[in-house]
Amino acid sequence: MEKVRRLIFILLLVGICSPALGEKWTASVVKSLEAVVGSCVVLPCSFNYPGTLLPTSRLRGIWHLSKEDTKIVYSEDNTKVLDSFKGRTNMLGKLGDKNCTLEITDVKDHDNGPFCFRIELVKTHDNKETTEKYSFVDECAELKMQRDPPEPELFQSNTAVQGKPYAITCSVRHTCPSHVPVFTWSRGSKDDVIHIQKPVLSGIWETQSIMVFIPEEKDDHTQITCTAAFNGGKVKSRSIQLNVKRIGNIYHIIIPVAVAIGTAVIFGVICIAVMKKYKNRIAELQSREGSMFNRLSRMSRRFHSSGQ
Repeated sequence: MEKVRRLIFILLLVGICSPALGEKWTASVVKSLEAVVGSCVVLPCSFNYPGTLLPTSRLRGIWHLSKEDTKIVYSEDNTKVLDSFKGRTNMLGKLGDKNCTLEITDVKDHDNGPFCFRIELVKTHDNKETTEKYSFVDECAELKMQRDPPEPELFQSNTAVQGKPYAITCSVRHTCPSHVPVFTWSRGSKDDVIHIQKPVLSGIWETQSIMVFIPEEKDDHTQITCTAAFNGGKVKSRSIQLNVKRIGNIYHIIIPVAVAIGTAVIFGVICIAVMKKYKNRIAELQSREGSMFNRLSRMSRRFHSSGQ
């Protein structure tokens, strides 16, 4: 009977503990990102573990190259960091929130990685390392180097109409949300511009600059240029031609109509004057022909009378 009780107790203990024992420390990173040489890049990273939530003070985050965990690119102890990465890496994430996101600035063309994350537990009272260390060498991030940043894209809202508010959007995608591109426009002021930053895909962000202004007639067929300045000093620009539709007013209608009516009146007066002149001339000629005919008739009658 005692053996049966012990067996039941063991089975219950296994049933309670097996879910916790089945859980393990895991990490998730974006495995491939583009980075502009000379700029910055942010590697999104998160991790999870079983049990209760640990405070940041109990955790130490380390980033290293590939499976060579001695080649450290980030550590709170800067003396352990490779010389080529000193002063260029920063942990943006808060480990107590299970966020291990890493920032790399002044990207070099050899910063390809792979970059892997490791978490270490420390003792609270003396801040010394413990034997609990978890490396995630199967979850590493690689960088694809780009010599130049992408050109901005420009979008217009329908057709620009004279005197009515009009918006042009300039946008660019990047992988460094900690140092977003700075936009400038060839016209307008800062009060005319709205800036928006939003995630597009994991690790990829889009920054937009929206300029709202009221176009005038003089703006028709002018060039508007948007320039994006990236972290590190590189810039890219794009221009579009603005076509402004004019709004017709009463003068645009009255003036052409008045000119047409005036021209028609003048032409009519000239025609009437010419017609009168020719009518008078015709009447004069007809009068002369009538008198000549009468003279010839009288002469003919006289000639016949004298013959008799």
